[in-house]
Amino acid sequence: MSYASRIINHSRKLRNAPNLLQHERARLARCFSIEAQPSMNRNQDNCKTQFHGYQAPTRKRIPEPASNHAKLSFGAQTRNISTCFTQGSLFNENSCSQVQSRRSYASAADLPPHQEIGMPSLSPTMSEGNIARWLKKEGEKVSPGEVLCEVETDKATVEMECMEEGYLAKIIRGDGSKEIQVGEIIAITVEDEDDIAKFKDYQPSASGASAAPAKEPSAPPPPKKEVVDEPAQEPEQKVSKPSASPPSGDRIFASPLARQYAEEKNIPLSSIKGTGPEGLIVKGDIDDYLASGVKEVSAYSKTKVVDAALDYTDIPVSQIRKITASRLLLSKQTIPHYYVTVDTCVDKLMSLRAQLNSLQESSGGARISVNDLVIKAAALALRKVPQCNSSWTDDYIRQYHNVNVNVAVQTDHGLFVPVIRDADKKGLSKIAEEVKLLASKAKENSLKPQDYEGGTFTVSNLGGPFGIKQFCAIINPPQSGILAVGSAEKRVIPGSGPGEYNFASFMSVTLSCDHRVIDGAIGAEWLKAFKNYIENPESMLL
Repeated sequence: MSYASRIINHSRKLRNAPNLLQHERARLARCFSIEAQPSMNRNQDNCKTQFHGYQAPTRKRIPEPASNHAKLSFGAQTRNISTCFTQGSLFNENSCSQVQSRRSYASAADLPPHQEIGMPSLSPTMSEGNIARWLKKEGEKVSPGEVLCEVETDKATVEMECMEEGYLAKIIRGDGSKEIQVGEIIAITVEDEDDIAKFKDYQPSASGASAAPAKEPSAPPPPKKEVVDEPAQEPEQKVSKPSASPPSGDRIFASPLARQYAEEKNIPLSSIKGTGPEGLIVKGDIDDYLASGVKEVSAYSKTKVVDAALDYTDIPVSQIRKITASRLLLSKQTIPHYYVTVDTCVDKLMSLRAQLNSLQESSGGARISVNDLVIKAAALALRKVPQCNSSWTDDYIRQYHNVNVNVAVQTDHGLFVPVIRDADKKGLSKIAEEVKLLASKAKENSLKPQDYEGGTFTVSNLGGPFGIKQFCAIINPPQSGILAVGSAEKRVIPGSGPGEYNFASFMSVTLSCDHRVIDGAIGAEWLKAFKNYIENPESMLL
């Protein structure tokens, strides 16, 4: 009897199975519809928008009716998708692809939608820059085309312009801030003026500071090696490492925030004992060191007794000098230099220069210098021997059809090399005007990228200004040649008859060549052509 009753009960459940399945299908449909989608997917879209600026989510969303715009939810804030993904960048076309700016939407209700402006990359070799000065103040309105600030790059001071209308809510890195990495946040902008006050205490590095220490101690190299070599003594090594590592002369482990803070306070990390994981020095350790006061400062001063007899001044290294040093070091380490020198008679050149300057003075034009004539002769020699107007790559040699001559200019800010474009096609008067203008801009530290980029050859003259007789210059990569020009001096030369002697002025020039591009015979051929133009200057006017 019990078996029969069980069979009847199961048969009733089977009859209701279609209704149960239909009910479950309805529940699943509601779960995966856009109206009842879990908050997890919306949070993922939130992350994509927050960390990737205007990048639209890659997942296709189910569209809603055309009458209602789909919106993304960011805590208490909502923003229309069509607005988020169609607005332009903050900067103009020249710097748009280089500027690190992004839309951010904080989870807290007191932070409205805003835009983080990062340090832009304004030259191909720039990795960090300095803020010369801000031309806009916090709270001011910014309009398209207005200059926000002046950025000191590795080559010059460049103006950073605004392309989008809004308000400068917060300046993160103020006037004179140095060594700002490309992409590091320097300012915040908002669209509504009422939102400015909400960013008074905004610190974009707060999340990064908390995340940085968590990453560094996760895999520091020394503990890894010790654990592999002696796993049985791992607990003892971990305990002894914090006290043993700071006094040693080896690498000191500290969080990025602690290193920056110690550098600002001029505190040596070697005198601080880290309390973080594996002896890591954190910002709190530096605060404790400062709080300890005179005792530890005097202890550090004892280590500097050796330098007490020395009188010196530490001069800050500008960004321009840093990049110049790194490029010249790279040139000497990677480019196989060789040098060829020749003496050129400049008597005819000086005579022609005097005649041309008399014409220039009467017409009100710029005076022509010996360096202007040298630039013209070098440009014509490059057109005659185009192999020297080239650069090396790993797969091919690139030979340029434009002859753009860089001219080395020494200033108080460092060494600049403004470029005279198509120097082989320009007259001496035009070259003189451009050299004078670019030299004055270099001394004022106001060169633009177009004023120094794109050169194919360089001329460096230490003879006229400094009286140097002869020197060898370092190639400016990626170029393959540079001409070093010395001073002119009078020499005694044999005359036409026996026992006769004459006087003549000679100028020594040295060509530095990249042997990967310019063979010795080619370098000698170029120098021969250059000498011919200098000793027969009338041919440059043809």
